[in-house]
Amino acid sequence: MNETTGGVDEGDPGLVKKFMFVNRKAPYGTIYALEGLEVVLISAAFDQDVSMVFMDDGVYQLVKGQHTKAIGMKNFSPTYRALEGYDIEKLYVEQKSMEARGLTEADLLVPVETLSSADMAGLMRSQDVVIDF
Repeated sequence: MNETTGGVDEGDPGLVKKFMFVNRKAPYGTIYALEGLEVVLISAAFDQDVSMVFMDDGVYQLVKGQHTKAIGMKNFSPTYRALEGYDIEKLYVEQKSMEARGLTEADLLVPVETLSSADMAGLMRSQDVVIDF
């Protein structure tokens, strides 16, 4: 405990935790997708081990060719291509979610690793922190 942390013991300041952000919502119509992306970028700035999962309607966040002018919202999907510059290279898509929506990896903006539901569950269990959007 010390004065700078307000009495809270910070532990090892060099400790890297594994953060997984699970994106389940469509990219537009709610704030979840955009807010989730912003949190991911902030986490990476703190040198944490960050990975992203896209499942359910969250797979739509990565689809190429999004046109949002008609709904009056800014298209933020190009930001996913910048993730590599933030050392966020672990992007996973649940195979079942992609197949249910008629999508393939060729339809996506960025390279991803496609996992079965069982493999995804195992990966989630291996994380220190899982945050669902």
